[in-house]
Amino acid sequence: MSEEYDVEFVEHGEREARFLVRGISPGFANGIRRAMVADVPTMAIDTVRFIENSSVMFDEQLALRLGLVPLTTPPEGEFGEDDTVTLSIDVEGPATAYSGDLVSEDDLVQPADENVPIIELKEDQRLEAEADAVLDHGKDHAKHQGGVAIGYRHLQRVEVVGDLPEFEDEESRIVRGVIEDDGELVPTSEFDHDLSNRYPGKEVEVEDVPNAFVFHVETDGSLDVEELVTRAADSIEARATDLEEAVQL
Repeated sequence: MSEEYDVEFVEHGEREARFLVRGISPGFANGIRRAMVADVPTMAIDTVRFIENSSVMFDEQLALRLGLVPLTTPPEGEFGEDDTVTLSIDVEGPATAYSGDLVSEDDLVQPADENVPIIELKEDQRLEAEADAVLDHGKDHAKHQGGVAIGYRHLQRVEVVGDLPEFEDEESRIVRGVIEDDGELVPTSEFDHDLSNRYPGKEVEVEDVPNAFVFHVETDGSLDVEELVTRAADSIEARATDLEEAVQL
C-alpha cells in the first residue's frame, strides 16, 4: 500500500484520528469508509440470560443496553465467528450498574469503557445476568460497528492571490476539514474554520486537491484507529482477490 498511496496523519490518537490519503479516487475513498463501517468484525453481546431482574426495566430493554456496550475485540485469528465469550453482571441497589460491572471470562474481551450506565437500581432491586458475546460484522448489526464516526473530505489547497481592496469589508469564508497551505497541513479548527481569521486582509483562492482525501475516524474502543483502518484495507484486498479468482474461472 505504501508504494501506491501516500498516507500522512494530521491528528493521531488511539480512538480518534485524522489522516490524509493521496492517490485514491472518490470511489475508493468511499470503499474504505464503507469497509470500516460494515466489514470489520467486532465483539458484542448477543444473548442475555437473566437470573434476577427486579429493576423497573423489562429484560428486553436491559438486553438491548447490554448489547450496545462496546467490548474490546481480540487480535485477528484469536476468535472465530462461532466462538462465544461469557460475561456476567451482579449489582444490587441502591446503586447504578455500569459497563465496568461486567466480568468477562476472557481477558481479551472486556468493556471498552467502564462508565457506561446500564440501569439505576433502587433499594431492594437487583440485576444479575449472564451474557454471551460473539464476533460479527457491522453490516449485520449496528452494535458490531467499531467506527462510530467515519467520514472523509477532499483536501483543499489555499493560495493567497493578493490583498483585499482598501476599505472593502472583510467577509467570513467558512471551510471545514484540513487545508494545505504551502505544503503544510492545517486543521481548519485552528482558525475557527474561517479563512478570514488565518488570512486577514488577503484575497485567497480555494480548490480541491485531486485524488487527496482527509479521513476522520473515531472508534467506540472495540478497536483502535490503526487496527480498524488496517483490517478494513485487508477486507478490501480479500474481496478484490476473490473477484479476480472468480473472473479467471
